[in-house]
Amino acid sequence: MAITTAGLAEISGLAGDTGSKTAFTALAYGTGTTAAASSQTALVTEVARAAATVSQETTTATDDTLQLTKAFTIGGTYSVIEYGVFNNATSGGTMLARTKQDSAKSCTSGDTLTVTYKIAFA
Repeated sequence: MAITTAGLAEISGLAGDTGSKTAFTALAYGTGTTAAASSQTALVTEVARAAATVSQETTTATDDTLQLTKAFTIGGTYSVIEYGVFNNATSGGTMLARTKQDSAKSCTSGDTLTVTYKIAFA
């Protein structure tokens, strides 16, 4: 997982309530195979993005982990390998984090892909 430079800037603004920053409440998945890096601002090959269910979970200290979950209905045939956290549920916005898995998950039309993304702040 890579936390992006742009994502860190957005988080610092949210923490200090400066400017017009937007919370990270969306998940996306894609098929890009490029390694995750902090300089990235988007998924390499985004397929879909949507609003997620957002919660706080406990990893080390109470509520120290941001958790986003979304069940996507697949609309084609994809080898899903990358996931990202965004502050816009449709397009654009700021990407907080991106993960590229070691192996792709094969999905076909009608499948449900449930994505859970956790970011620990501890």
